[in-house]
Amino acid sequence: MLQKALQEIVDSGFTGVQLRVHDERGEWVGSAGVGRLGESAEPPTDGHCRIGSNTKTFIATLVLQLVAEGRIGLDAPVDEYLPEPGLDRRITVRMLLQHTSGVFNFTGEFYDDGTFTPGIPVTGREWVDNRFKTHRPEELVRLALSKPARFEPGTDWSYSNTNYVLAKLLIEKVADCSLAEEMQRRILDPLGLSGTVAPYTQQDVPEPHAHAYYRYEDEDGRQKTVDVTRQNPSWISGGGDMISTTRDLHTFISALMSGKLLPAPLLAEMCRPHPKAGYGLGVFVQDTERGGTIITHNGGITGHAALMYSTPDGGKTLTAALNYVDDAAMSLAEPFQKVTRMLVREVF
Repeated sequence: MLQKALQEIVDSGFTGVQLRVHDERGEWVGSAGVGRLGESAEPPTDGHCRIGSNTKTFIATLVLQLVAEGRIGLDAPVDEYLPEPGLDRRITVRMLLQHTSGVFNFTGEFYDDGTFTPGIPVTGREWVDNRFKTHRPEELVRLALSKPARFEPGTDWSYSNTNYVLAKLLIEKVADCSLAEEMQRRILDPLGLSGTVAPYTQQDVPEPHAHAYYRYEDEDGRQKTVDVTRQNPSWISGGGDMISTTRDLHTFISALMSGKLLPAPLLAEMCRPHPKAGYGLGVFVQDTERGGTIITHNGGITGHAALMYSTPDGGKTLTAALNYVDDAAMSLAEPFQKVTRMLVREVF
């Protein structure tokens, strides 16, 4: 049944897919499609993949570990620890993790009336041409804060990558070291996540890996598809710059949900959803069709995507990596939503 689901994913337009399911019966691992355009080999079943916004769950966990140690107050103003950006004093640490700060999204903001205010270039030829450029997180925050806030702090919900760049800077300020070092010490080493990387400007995805692609229009109006597996992910920073594997994502989300990384009260805070979008602190909390609950975060970043789902006790997990041809029109956005719904229905 799962292998059939993988083939349906490929048939819907994805280049390739890797899937890993853990439950009381053990582990199921499979892949379908191709790892590279023009070749016949399937994606590796545990290949490295850019995990996009799954990064946010790792960062939220780190912040909550610092909260558990009393080094950060969850409802304290961010400005108390990180005065440099000049944030609104009403913005708390919780608001960053839950996307209720109202801070402009530096990758661009879609408004309810259908208008769009661009941020840094994240699509089209301009992104392709600048994909090896290094962006400092402070620059991304400065850009976001130069734009009007979306709403008053704490009064609404809106997903903003800026929140997690600020969370990254907060961790670095309080821990007095880089996010990568702190993550290695607190999460990656203790859990043995040897396939996971917290990059800042690292361009390469470690082998083995499937390839990611981006399609855009050149100056002559012709469609051009380029391999964007190698890129400098600092343009998304703490919003989604990590690399991992389906095995490591399983180990991480299972450990997190079973209480190995956070004390029970903070894990409960993490999994308490905001009513507007079902978002807790770095995770989405979703109801299944059969009345259960799953904890999840998914992420996509120019031709790579990762899925991470778990039951609230960490006993059953679904992790997946997808590779595809991305474009400015986000033409695979709808198939992506269908794919995730189908897999969740099959597994949970």
